[in-house]
Amino acid sequence: MKIILRVWISLAANALMVARMAAAEPSLLEIQKILAQKKFVDLTHAFAPGIPHWHGFPDEKRETAYWYEKGKGSIGEGFFSEVYTHVGQWGTHVDPPAHFIRGLRTVDQITLQEMVLPLIVIDVHAESAKDPDYTLPLERVKKWEAEHGPIPAGSFVAMRTDWSKKWPDSSAMENKDESGVSHYPGWTLPALKYLFGERKITASGHETTDTDPGIAASKDDATLETYILGTNHYQIELLANLDQVPESGAVVIVSFPKPKGGSGFPARVFAICPP
Repeated sequence: MKIILRVWISLAANALMVARMAAAEPSLLEIQKILAQKKFVDLTHAFAPGIPHWHGFPDEKRETAYWYEKGKGSIGEGFFSEVYTHVGQWGTHVDPPAHFIRGLRTVDQITLQEMVLPLIVIDVHAESAKDPDYTLPLERVKKWEAEHGPIPAGSFVAMRTDWSKKWPDSSAMENKDESGVSHYPGWTLPALKYLFGERKITASGHETTDTDPGIAASKDDATLETYILGTNHYQIELLANLDQVPESGAVVIVSFPKPKGGSGFPARVFAICPP
C-alpha cells in the first residue's frame, strides 16, 4: 500500500511539474508581442534592372502590363501590375542545392524550419578593407568561437565584409583590375567544411555575388559554392546591412517564393535583434 501511495505521489508531483512548465512557457501570441519590440534589420537589397549580378546573366526586364489610366499599360488599365523577367539568381537571392547539383533539393523543397534560424555573423570587414582578396580561414571561425562560444547547430552563418556598401555600383562590386580579374572577398573550403560538417549549420550567406573570392570567380571557379550546395544546404548571396546586426544573439528570417522545381529566386531576408 505504501509503495502504491509513493507511486501516486510521484506521478502527481511530475504532473504538477509539467503543468507548471507549460504554464511558464509563453504562448505564440506572447512571443509575437515580445518580438515586435525588438530591432528589425532588413538584410535584403531591392532589385531592379541594372543591379550588380553575375557576369553570365542577362539584365532584368520590366513591363507595365496594367496602369491606373489608359495609355501606359501594354495590356490594359484600372490597376498597376508589372511583368518581371529575370533569372532566379537575381538580387539578394537563395541558391538551393539543385542550382549546382542535379537531383538535390529545389527551392520548393527547402523546409519552413530552415527559414527561421539563429544568426551568426563573422565580422571580417576590417580585413576585407585592407585586402579585397581576403578569404575567411578556419582560424578566424575558431577565433569567433573563442569570443562567443561554439556556433550552435542549425545556425545561419553570414560573413560580414561590408562589400554591400558598394551597392548598386556594379564596377565597385566587381572591383576588376586592368586584366579584367575581379578582387573581392570569399570563403575558404576548410572554414565551410568545419561549419557544415562539424558545427552542422543549416545555411550560410555573404554580401558578394559569389561564394568563391573574386580571383577564383573570374576563372569561373565555383569550388566553394559547389561544396555548400553539394551538402544539400542552401545559401543566400548579396546580403545587406550586416553591419547593423550583432555577431550573435539575433534570429534570421529567410523567405522566398515557392516556384515548383525552382533553381533559385530573389529572397527577402531580415534579422530580429536585441534592442
